[in-house]
Amino acid sequence: MSVPENISDLKLLVRTLFDKILKLESINSQLGNENLTLKEEIAVLRGEIAEIKAMLKSDSHNSSKPPSSDGLRKKPAFPRNTNGKKGGQKNHIGKTLKMVENPDSTKVCKKEECTCGCDLTQEPITIVARRQEFDIPEPRLIVTEYQLAQNVCPQCGQVHKGEFPENINAPAQYGHRAKALAVLLNNDFKVPFKKIQILFDDLYGYPINRSTIATSNRTCYEKLEKIEKIIQDNLISSPVIHNDESGVRCHQKLHWLHVASTDLFTYLFIHAKRGKEAIESEKSILNRFFGWSVHDCWSSYFNLTHLKHAICGAHLLRELQAEIENYSKWAKVFKSFLLRIYHTPIQERIDKRTEIEQEFDVIMSQAEMEEPIPKKTGKKGKLKRTKGRNLFERLQLRKNAVLAFAFNSEVPFTNNQAERDVRPVKVKQKVSGCFRTISGAEHYARIAGYVSTVRKHQLNVFTELCNVFNGHSFLSIQTS
Repeated sequence: MSVPENISDLKLLVRTLFDKILKLESINSQLGNENLTLKEEIAVLRGEIAEIKAMLKSDSHNSSKPPSSDGLRKKPAFPRNTNGKKGGQKNHIGKTLKMVENPDSTKVCKKEECTCGCDLTQEPITIVARRQEFDIPEPRLIVTEYQLAQNVCPQCGQVHKGEFPENINAPAQYGHRAKALAVLLNNDFKVPFKKIQILFDDLYGYPINRSTIATSNRTCYEKLEKIEKIIQDNLISSPVIHNDESGVRCHQKLHWLHVASTDLFTYLFIHAKRGKEAIESEKSILNRFFGWSVHDCWSSYFNLTHLKHAICGAHLLRELQAEIENYSKWAKVFKSFLLRIYHTPIQERIDKRTEIEQEFDVIMSQAEMEEPIPKKTGKKGKLKRTKGRNLFERLQLRKNAVLAFAFNSEVPFTNNQAERDVRPVKVKQKVSGCFRTISGAEHYARIAGYVSTVRKHQLNVFTELCNVFNGHSFLSIQTS
């Protein structure tokens, strides 16, 4: 740049430089704003990428996904002690076949002729060993004919006609045992109507009608009404029950199967809603229950203030594991804290209650410092929180429910009882896809709850279903 020779040229140069400076400052300001916008977008994109990565890495050990979604990578949802002896455990009662004293038939295995040619058929024998074969008889339907007879009184000549049994109301029909088998196959073994037809045809030569199976389900459902009330009463009187819910497709809409159970009783019911409306409905027993309810962190349960709440530890461990995989320090500490308490004897926990609660609070303080403060993403709506912060705030809010297992010997650490009792409906859905009608789903819920209860009492399910069709059950006998 040449040196100006006079004042006017110098002023022009200064003005030009000043304009360039203003233009550069404007460009710099614009670039700064663009840079700030890009940084914000990058932060959002990083958050979305982290969420996508977490979703791709999620399975049953760090989320609420069922173990069946893990495929060949399936692992136990709850840590187990792997140092024990494999195979049958001590005092385990085996199911090996044992010989019976009075077999249905006996076949003697003997030689008819000696090697020298002597006939041995008439010679006395001595049994030196026995072996028994257990097999099923040739399947066939037993047909019983009921004949209606009449007679005449020899003195007055009045004609008397007999009566068919109450359950015999058609010229040809299936009996209680055949109906009980169809109900058992359809509800407990999840066999579709068509498959049951094929099975009956293969075994007995009679393809049972679909309407007969549906009618058998409805009849069983109606006969179980009073028995279901007995199951409800036993659950209400229990000190602890387990609660859970699972989505099911009914009549092309999403409904929910709710469960309340113990190690001896199972109650299931279908409702169009998952939350408060279902939990506080007439179908639910929670309005009449005042003991401990073990469940997940579904907020609707906490609306019931008259009962005591305990949160499932297995659910928490999975959520904590997801945060650990996202490099959360407090989550790792809290997971170790929970497992350490779980493995500590109950009396020692009770004695150290103050120390345990203080340690809980310390970890929550650490979590509050680690987790980002909620951000406002728009003019309206809730503040944006990370999953880790949501978990920390929930743990802090539900402290007593989280630590319920630690200081109450009757409260278990997990809600696995309810999850086991509600899981079979998923198999039912995988086989059949959905329930075509609400009534069909209700039939399944009541029958499945009864079958589960029978199995928990270690009774024969087929025998008990036959008894239901005959008008009685082991539960009605126990309470009479």
